[in-house]
Amino acid sequence: MPRDRQARFDPQLIAKYQRRFPGFDDKIISMYARGMSTREIVGHLRELYGIDVSPDLISAVTDAVLEEVAAWQARPLEAIYPLIFFDALRVKIRDEGLVRNRAVHIALGVRADGTKEILGLWLEQNEGAKFWLRVMNELKNRGVEDVLIAVVDGLKGFPEAITAVFPQATVQTCIVHLLRHSLDFVSWKDRKPVAAALKGIYRAVDAAAGEAALSAFEESFWGQKYPAIGQSWRRAWAEVIPFYAFPGDVRRILYTTNAIEALNAKLRRAVRARGHFPSDEAATKLLFLVLNRSEKQWIMPPREWSMAKSQFAVLFGERFTAAMD
Repeated sequence: MPRDRQARFDPQLIAKYQRRFPGFDDKIISMYARGMSTREIVGHLRELYGIDVSPDLISAVTDAVLEEVAAWQARPLEAIYPLIFFDALRVKIRDEGLVRNRAVHIALGVRADGTKEILGLWLEQNEGAKFWLRVMNELKNRGVEDVLIAVVDGLKGFPEAITAVFPQATVQTCIVHLLRHSLDFVSWKDRKPVAAALKGIYRAVDAAAGEAALSAFEESFWGQKYPAIGQSWRRAWAEVIPFYAFPGDVRRILYTTNAIEALNAKLRRAVRARGHFPSDEAATKLLFLVLNRSEKQWIMPPREWSMAKSQFAVLFGERFTAAMD
């Protein structure tokens, strides 16, 4: 603040005796949540408001989010979730002078009324049964008593960790991840016809018809050209089978997974803009802010949920109706 011995100077941006103007922190956090680095925010504030702030000030403002993250990660949860989607994405974090890939795992829960909620996020370099068991126990300690269907991406040790803590849960391999993994083997020009050929597997009437469709695909032109696709489906088949017991409305919710896919798109966009993060805390701050902004936009349940609710009530009986109370 410039010297003003006669008290005639009236600052327009930051009032006297204030460190920052009201809403200043929110603007910084909003820019950070959109993937801007601290130095990019400094430059943006200089152009927008004509003021100079240090990168340390930006870091101090965003570091205040870590307290909110800790409270959010430990908050109580619902007792019963009909659906929980577990997903992961990779981020680059600087560690001991090297940039390493770290996995960020996200749990998206669907309540009995169809509304969605981010249950938590976890950064881990080494995935395994012990890590997944810790995550499941954390959810249980935060109040989750039962999970009807857990949709996972086929990671080793994950189904066993879920059923160890929630023994009645139905573990279902995410069909979207299975399809995406299948198309990783396929050249770009063949992707559309191969994806169309795979529809017969996950749209089959029951498990027997699905396995017959898988066998037919393996013997087809595309199955012979890309044999790794059939092998990947065979390896995950034990976690694919539960899918066929569900009616069409529930299946569409499981294999479209629009909510988690849209969420991942936002996270990847923010991560791509940053390149890599200097620490786990920096990655956690950004991911939390993106998740928090996305969650505020979720107002309506999926279109299929009104029909799926009656199906859940029939399939799971009192376990689902208890969640409605």
